[in-house]
Amino acid sequence: MSTSPFMTPDESRQRRELAAQRRRRRRGRLAIAGGLGLAVLAAIAGAMTFAGRSNGSRHDPSRVAGAGHAKGAAAPALSPAGIALAKPPLALTGISTPVQDPVRLAFHAPPRAGLLFNLATGRVLWQRNAYTRLPIASLTKMMTALVTVQSAAPNKLVLVTRQAVAEGGSKVGVLPLGRHVRLESMLYGLMLPSGNDAAVALAQSVAGGISQFVVRMNEEAARLGLGCTRYSSPSGFYDEGNFSCPADLAVLAHVDLAQPRIARVVHTYSAVIPFPIKGGKLYLYNNNPLLIYRYPGVSGLKTGYTLAAGRCLVATAQRDGVQLGVVLLNSQDPGTQARQLLDRGFAGVYHLPAVPEPPIPAGA
Repeated sequence: MSTSPFMTPDESRQRRELAAQRRRRRRGRLAIAGGLGLAVLAAIAGAMTFAGRSNGSRHDPSRVAGAGHAKGAAAPALSPAGIALAKPPLALTGISTPVQDPVRLAFHAPPRAGLLFNLATGRVLWQRNAYTRLPIASLTKMMTALVTVQSAAPNKLVLVTRQAVAEGGSKVGVLPLGRHVRLESMLYGLMLPSGNDAAVALAQSVAGGISQFVVRMNEEAARLGLGCTRYSSPSGFYDEGNFSCPADLAVLAHVDLAQPRIARVVHTYSAVIPFPIKGGKLYLYNNNPLLIYRYPGVSGLKTGYTLAAGRCLVATAQRDGVQLGVVLLNSQDPGTQARQLLDRGFAGVYHLPAVPEPPIPAGA
């Protein structure tokens, strides 16, 4: 090496080559680090996408609500149970166009979903999330009643089994184990106090077992064109895999009330029925708030409640030949909200005179 304070040309060239090598190594390390970072980000994004897909409609049916029902979209070909859908017997006109609803009513605490409609024509008067799939609790029994009356005569004898007596939730409560009860009496026990024990007994009697009866329920739902409805029990006590939407429940209400046996039962506030128990009589009371508080023209239909479903109500009424129905899912105040919607429909849309009516207590 030269002792001169100045570098020779060879020394200068070597110095430049060493500097260039260091720069190349540094760029290589940066490129590797950047590639690893992008790979990590891609992996995180993929995991989040997979998690979102895996947590879909199995646990929250509303996440796939309205698939094929949005305005301009084709209707689904299969029911949620995988059965081909037929044409509904009631066409809902004005569905999925809430801005055109003739009834405008904003609730302080609105239901999760709901519908006000004409039972005869299918005209929609008010709607909220009409195709959102939600748990429906004992509104399930609207289909249980339909399959029952389609399958068996009123005088058929229904055996009260141990499984029926042991069923949880709301009950008739005095079903005599091992005895036979007239089917029509059991139908009152199903629809007035919403007896889960009656639902099990009827399913076993009509179809030979609960699972076989549920198959019939889902087949009938598909035959009625109920594209967002699936049943997993005859009672609705268990919410897993058991759901519907306001639009489907409106069609089912129309079909139920066309059955004279169902229409007679759901219009009844209280009933005294001959029954094979001590005293020989069974006293039953309807828990429909519109029947309890004597809403003018009320004709039915069914209540429901579980923690998952919240408070649910399908209520129907008739005045001067106009038949209206209201569906409320997960409502904090179903009785009052149903009354307000029906009043707005009768007076505001069909211009019928107001009828004096007792108030329905808040929360009923």
